[in-house]
Amino acid sequence: MIIDVITIFPALFGAFLDTGMLRVARTTGRLRMHLWDLRDFTEDRHRKIDDRPYGGGPGMVLRPEPIFRAVSRIEVLRGSVGTRIILGPGGVKFSDNIARELALIDNLTLICGRYEGFDERVRMGLEPREISIGDYVLTGGELAAMVVVDALVRWIPGVLGDSTSATRDAFSEGVLGYPQYTRPPEYQGMAVPEVLRSGNHAAIDRWRREEAWRQTRERRADLLSRPGDDSIAPAPEEKAAVPAGGSDS
Repeated sequence: MIIDVITIFPALFGAFLDTGMLRVARTTGRLRMHLWDLRDFTEDRHRKIDDRPYGGGPGMVLRPEPIFRAVSRIEVLRGSVGTRIILGPGGVKFSDNIARELALIDNLTLICGRYEGFDERVRMGLEPREISIGDYVLTGGELAAMVVVDALVRWIPGVLGDSTSATRDAFSEGVLGYPQYTRPPEYQGMAVPEVLRSGNHAAIDRWRREEAWRQTRERRADLLSRPGDDSIAPAPEEKAAVPAGGSDS
Protein backbone atom coordinates (compact mmCIF):
# COMPACT_ATOMS: atom_id res chain seq x y z
CA MET A 1 0.00 0.00 0.00
CA ILE A 2 1.24 3.50 -0.85
CA ILE A 3 0.16 6.57 1.10
CA ASP A 4 1.21 10.04 -0.02
CA VAL A 5 0.78 12.90 2.44
CA ILE A 6 0.78 16.54 1.35
CA THR A 7 1.64 18.85 4.25
CA ILE A 8 3.52 22.03 5.09
CA PHE A 9 5.05 20.32 8.13
CA PRO A 10 6.48 16.95 7.02
CA ALA A 11 8.79 16.86 10.05
CA LEU A 12 5.76 16.24 12.29
CA PHE A 13 5.54 12.69 10.93
CA GLY A 14 9.10 11.64 11.84
CA ALA A 15 8.68 9.83 15.15
CA PHE A 16 5.21 8.65 14.17
CA LEU A 17 6.52 6.71 11.18
CA ASP A 18 9.47 5.22 13.08
CA THR A 19 7.48 3.83 16.00
CA GLY A 20 5.44 0.69 16.63
CA MET A 21 3.22 -0.78 13.95
CA LEU A 22 4.03 1.97 11.45
CA ARG A 23 7.69 1.06 11.61
CA VAL A 24 6.86 -2.64 11.22
CA ALA A 25 4.60 -1.96 8.24
CA ARG A 26 7.25 0.13 6.52
CA THR A 27 10.27 -2.08 7.22
CA THR A 28 8.41 -5.17 5.99
CA GLY A 29 7.38 -3.39 2.80
CA ARG A 30 3.66 -3.64 3.48
CA LEU A 31 3.35 0.15 3.59
CA ARG A 32 5.19 2.79 1.61
CA MET A 33 4.54 6.29 2.93
CA HIS A 34 5.83 9.43 1.25
CA LEU A 35 5.72 12.98 2.63
CA TRP A 36 5.43 15.91 0.25
CA ASP A 37 6.20 19.46 1.39
CA LEU A 38 3.51 21.69 -0.12
CA ARG A 39 5.99 24.58 -0.30
CA ASP A 40 8.01 22.62 -2.88
CA PHE A 41 5.13 23.14 -5.30
CA THR A 42 5.11 26.93 -5.17
CA GLU A 43 6.60 29.10 -7.92
CA ASP A 44 7.51 32.31 -6.07
CA ARG A 45 10.69 33.01 -4.14
CA HIS A 46 8.80 33.25 -0.84
CA ARG A 47 7.27 29.74 -1.31
CA LYS A 48 3.87 31.17 -0.45
CA ILE A 49 1.13 28.60 0.03
CA ASP A 50 -1.63 30.80 1.56
CA ASP A 51 -3.28 34.17 1.08
CA ARG A 52 -6.01 36.39 2.47
CA PRO A 53 -9.62 35.33 1.81
CA TYR A 54 -11.67 37.15 -0.81
CA GLY A 55 -14.46 39.10 0.85
CA GLY A 56 -12.41 39.74 3.97
CA GLY A 57 -12.32 37.91 7.24
CA PRO A 58 -9.75 36.60 9.69
CA GLY A 59 -6.91 34.23 8.94
CA MET A 60 -5.41 32.87 5.77
CA VAL A 61 -6.60 30.31 3.21
CA LEU A 62 -4.50 27.65 1.46
CA ARG A 63 -4.08 28.53 -2.20
CA PRO A 64 -5.19 25.99 -4.81
CA GLU A 65 -2.22 26.07 -7.19
CA PRO A 66 0.38 24.30 -5.01
CA ILE A 67 -2.12 21.62 -4.01
CA PHE A 68 -3.12 20.90 -7.62
CA ARG A 69 0.55 20.74 -8.63
CA ALA A 70 1.39 18.36 -5.78
CA VAL A 71 -1.50 16.02 -6.57
CA SER A 72 -0.60 16.08 -10.27
CA ARG A 73 3.05 15.23 -9.53
CA ILE A 74 2.06 12.35 -7.28
CA GLU A 75 -0.38 10.87 -9.77
CA VAL A 76 2.12 11.10 -12.64
CA LEU A 77 4.66 9.33 -10.45
CA ARG A 78 2.17 6.62 -9.45
CA GLY A 79 0.86 6.22 -12.99
CA SER A 80 -2.76 6.50 -11.93
CA VAL A 81 -5.30 8.68 -10.15
CA GLY A 82 -5.34 7.57 -6.54
CA THR A 83 -7.98 8.08 -3.87
CA ARG A 84 -7.72 11.72 -2.78
CA ILE A 85 -8.66 12.60 0.79
CA ILE A 86 -8.70 15.93 2.56
CA LEU A 87 -8.83 16.11 6.34
CA GLY A 88 -11.40 18.67 7.42
CA PRO A 89 -14.42 19.35 9.64
CA GLY A 90 -16.95 19.00 6.83
CA GLY A 91 -16.08 15.38 6.13
CA VAL A 92 -17.72 12.13 7.09
CA LYS A 93 -16.91 11.08 10.67
CA PHE A 94 -13.99 8.66 10.68
CA SER A 95 -14.72 5.16 11.95
CA ASP A 96 -13.24 1.69 12.06
CA ASN A 97 -15.38 0.70 9.07
CA ILE A 98 -13.82 3.50 7.03
CA ALA A 99 -10.36 2.43 8.20
CA ARG A 100 -11.04 -1.09 6.94
CA GLU A 101 -12.27 0.26 3.61
CA LEU A 102 -9.22 2.50 3.12
CA ALA A 103 -6.85 -0.36 3.97
CA LEU A 104 -8.04 -2.14 0.80
CA ILE A 105 -7.02 0.75 -1.46
CA ASP A 106 -3.60 0.56 -3.11
CA ASN A 107 -2.88 4.28 -3.25
CA LEU A 108 -4.13 7.06 -0.98
CA THR A 109 -3.26 10.76 -1.11
CA LEU A 110 -3.95 12.61 2.14
CA ILE A 111 -4.04 16.41 1.92
CA CYS A 112 -3.55 18.18 5.26
CA GLY A 113 -5.29 21.50 5.78
CA ARG A 114 -4.00 24.49 7.76
CA TYR A 115 -5.10 27.98 8.74
CA GLU A 116 -8.72 28.70 7.73
CA GLY A 117 -8.81 25.73 5.38
CA PHE A 118 -8.69 25.14 1.63
CA ASP A 119 -9.66 27.36 -1.24
CA GLU A 120 -12.99 25.82 -2.28
CA ARG A 121 -11.62 25.07 -5.73
CA VAL A 122 -9.58 22.26 -4.19
CA ARG A 123 -12.84 20.44 -3.47
CA MET A 124 -14.41 21.46 -6.77
CA GLY A 125 -11.47 20.52 -8.99
CA LEU A 126 -9.94 17.51 -7.26
CA GLU A 127 -13.23 16.04 -5.97
CA PRO A 128 -11.60 14.42 -2.94
CA ARG A 129 -13.28 12.49 -0.17
CA GLU A 130 -13.34 14.49 3.06
CA ILE A 131 -12.81 12.89 6.46
CA SER A 132 -13.22 14.39 9.92
CA ILE A 133 -11.85 12.70 13.02
CA GLY A 134 -14.14 14.60 15.38
CA ASP A 135 -16.06 17.74 16.20
CA TYR A 136 -13.24 19.84 17.59
CA VAL A 137 -10.67 22.27 16.22
CA LEU A 138 -7.07 21.28 15.45
CA THR A 139 -4.32 23.58 14.22
CA GLY A 140 -3.92 21.44 11.12
CA GLY A 141 -4.74 18.21 9.36
CA GLU A 142 -1.48 16.44 10.19
CA LEU A 143 -2.74 14.89 13.42
CA ALA A 144 -5.91 13.79 11.65
CA ALA A 145 -3.83 12.19 8.90
CA MET A 146 -1.82 10.30 11.51
CA VAL A 147 -5.02 9.04 13.14
CA VAL A 148 -6.34 7.79 9.79
CA VAL A 149 -3.05 6.06 8.91
CA ASP A 150 -2.64 4.53 12.37
CA ALA A 151 -6.17 3.10 12.26
CA LEU A 152 -6.03 1.69 8.74
CA VAL A 153 -2.53 0.19 8.95
CA ARG A 154 -3.82 -2.38 11.46
CA TRP A 155 -6.02 -3.80 8.70
CA ILE A 156 -3.19 -4.32 6.22
CA PRO A 157 -2.57 -8.08 6.17
CA GLY A 158 0.59 -9.14 7.97
CA VAL A 159 1.15 -5.93 9.97
CA LEU A 160 -0.14 -7.34 13.26
CA GLY A 161 1.64 -10.40 14.63
CA ASP A 162 -1.66 -12.04 15.54
CA SER A 163 -3.98 -12.06 12.53
CA THR A 164 -7.04 -12.03 14.81
CA SER A 165 -5.98 -9.01 16.89
CA ALA A 166 -7.63 -6.38 14.70
CA THR A 167 -10.94 -8.22 14.58
CA ARG A 168 -11.02 -8.51 18.37
CA ASP A 169 -10.28 -4.86 19.12
CA ALA A 170 -12.80 -2.32 20.38
CA PHE A 171 -15.20 -1.07 17.67
CA SER A 172 -14.24 -3.83 15.20
CA GLU A 173 -17.55 -5.56 15.97
CA GLY A 174 -19.45 -2.44 16.96
CA VAL A 175 -18.86 -2.78 20.71
CA LEU A 176 -16.12 -1.94 23.18
CA GLY A 177 -13.50 -4.51 24.03
CA TYR A 178 -13.84 -6.80 27.02
CA PRO A 179 -11.77 -6.20 30.23
CA GLN A 180 -8.22 -7.53 30.11
CA TYR A 181 -6.11 -8.87 32.97
CA THR A 182 -2.54 -10.11 33.37
CA ARG A 183 -0.27 -11.09 36.29
CA PRO A 184 -0.36 -10.92 39.26
CA PRO A 185 -3.60 -12.86 39.95
CA GLU A 186 -4.39 -10.48 42.83
CA TYR A 187 -3.28 -6.90 43.44
CA GLN A 188 -4.33 -4.59 46.30
CA GLY A 189 -7.33 -6.79 47.01
CA MET A 190 -8.47 -6.87 43.37
CA ALA A 191 -8.51 -10.37 41.92
CA VAL A 192 -8.56 -11.58 38.33
CA PRO A 193 -12.00 -13.12 37.64
CA GLU A 194 -11.91 -16.82 38.34
CA VAL A 195 -13.35 -17.70 34.95
CA LEU A 196 -10.23 -16.34 33.20
CA ARG A 197 -8.06 -18.74 35.19
CA SER A 198 -10.38 -21.71 34.77
CA GLY A 199 -9.02 -22.97 31.45
CA ASN A 200 -12.61 -23.35 30.22
CA HIS A 201 -12.38 -21.58 26.86
CA ALA A 202 -16.11 -21.74 26.17
CA ALA A 203 -16.84 -20.08 29.52
CA ILE A 204 -14.11 -17.50 28.90
CA ASP A 205 -15.52 -16.61 25.48
CA ARG A 206 -18.99 -16.25 26.96
CA TRP A 207 -17.72 -14.05 29.81
CA ARG A 208 -15.83 -11.81 27.39
CA ARG A 209 -18.89 -11.42 25.18
CA GLU A 210 -21.10 -10.53 28.15
CA GLU A 211 -18.55 -8.06 29.52
CA ALA A 212 -18.06 -6.37 26.15
CA TRP A 213 -21.82 -5.92 25.87
CA ARG A 214 -22.14 -4.68 29.47
CA GLN A 215 -19.30 -2.17 29.18
CA THR A 216 -20.65 -0.84 25.91
CA ARG A 217 -24.10 -0.26 27.43
CA GLU A 218 -22.61 1.46 30.48
CA ARG A 219 -19.95 3.59 28.75
CA ARG A 220 -20.96 4.01 25.09
CA ALA A 221 -24.65 3.16 24.73
CA ASP A 222 -24.70 5.29 21.55
CA LEU A 223 -22.79 2.54 19.76
CA LEU A 224 -25.66 0.10 20.26
CA SER A 225 -28.11 2.37 18.44
CA ARG A 226 -26.05 2.38 15.25
CA PRO A 227 -27.01 0.10 12.38
CA GLY A 228 -24.67 -2.86 12.20
CA ASP A 229 -24.20 -6.57 12.40
CA ASP A 230 -26.64 -8.26 14.75
CA SER A 231 -23.93 -10.77 15.59
CA ILE A 232 -22.45 -8.35 18.10
CA ALA A 233 -25.46 -8.73 20.36
CA PRO A 234 -25.36 -11.38 23.06
CA ALA A 235 -27.89 -14.20 23.09
CA PRO A 236 -31.23 -13.52 24.87
CA GLU A 237 -30.10 -15.25 28.06
CA GLU A 238 -26.95 -13.09 28.07
CA LYS A 239 -29.03 -9.93 27.79
CA ALA A 240 -30.95 -10.93 30.88
CA ALA A 241 -27.72 -10.99 32.85
CA VAL A 242 -26.92 -7.37 32.00
CA PRO A 243 -27.87 -4.89 34.74
CA ALA A 244 -30.85 -2.68 33.98
CA GLY A 245 -30.26 0.86 32.86
CA GLY A 246 -31.19 1.08 29.21
CA SER A 247 -33.37 -0.46 26.55
CA ASP A 248 -32.15 -3.46 24.59
CA SER A 249 -30.93 -2.76 21.06
